[in-house]
Amino acid sequence: MAAPVRFAILGFGLHAVRRLLPAFAKSEHTQVVGLWRRDQAAAKQNCAEFAIAHCFATPEELCSSPEVDAVFITSPDALHYADTLLALRHGKAVLCEKPVAMNASEAREMALAAKAAGILYGVAQNFRYNHTLDWMRDAIRAGKIGHSQFARAEFDYPADRAPRKWIKDPSLACGGPIGDVGVHCVDALRYVLGEEVQTVSTVATKSSPDDQVEATASLQLQMTGDVLASVAVSARSPYRTLIEFTGSDGVLIAENGLTVDRPIEVVHRRAGEVLETVTMNNADAYTRMLDSFAQAMRGETVFAATGEDGVKNMAILDAAFQSWKTGQRERL
Repeated sequence: MAAPVRFAILGFGLHAVRRLLPAFAKSEHTQVVGLWRRDQAAAKQNCAEFAIAHCFATPEELCSSPEVDAVFITSPDALHYADTLLALRHGKAVLCEKPVAMNASEAREMALAAKAAGILYGVAQNFRYNHTLDWMRDAIRAGKIGHSQFARAEFDYPADRAPRKWIKDPSLACGGPIGDVGVHCVDALRYVLGEEVQTVSTVATKSSPDDQVEATASLQLQMTGDVLASVAVSARSPYRTLIEFTGSDGVLIAENGLTVDRPIEVVHRRAGEVLETVTMNNADAYTRMLDSFAQAMRGETVFAATGEDGVKNMAILDAAFQSWKTGQRERL
């Protein structure tokens, strides 16, 4: 087997500890060799605690290190653009957290820079490596629900109790839950259906007039293939994810369908009757994503969430925010 791809995590924090390090530990094709975080004392503690070889003093030092093959960018949203371009300038492959930028213009520049340099650049849309979405995608392609007519995704979580305080700061975060988790919902619908968003209409609320980002939102999406879709997100509710597809001959629904923390039941119904129930677990989604990225670096596969595709998601978010601002349906 080829040597593992050596990753450094730029913007190390809670997400890296909770999700990424366990995923790297189970990966066959990658390993974590370094990290950088703004709090250098905490960085040194992290390196010691998790036996990470290199505790870099600056992003520049991390990106220029000959000990690093790829950079996983987990910094706040507003830093993704500069961090990605820095890594690309040093010839490093980049896997960047979502939302990949603050707007589609930044995302487009990032994708073009990677293309010009001939360097692999992907977005950490880890749900594209969920078994539930793959199963639903295959079922729809096999005609199990006939022609897709409606699609729905929901993602709720209590951001007001989350340790990531910056996610309520519009100078660092790409909006509230529309950017933070709505991008997952939009991406999941696009991925499963193989259809694209044409228009977006958004309504949203704030928790108080002084809030600078939305607390809840509902997006209505008109998609190719005559599919009408809806996305609901809340940053003020207990954790919940849902994904559902209605067709001319049946329904697929998965409560908690986007979660990686517990087994999920995907139910196939027709006219109220349960035709099939499949239980699966997405616990290995992050590991599958990391291994796929490493294999794509070697030319062995195609990474499922390319930087170019990430531009499309950002354009949808741009339209969603613009629609909320204007009260008008926005066309992409």
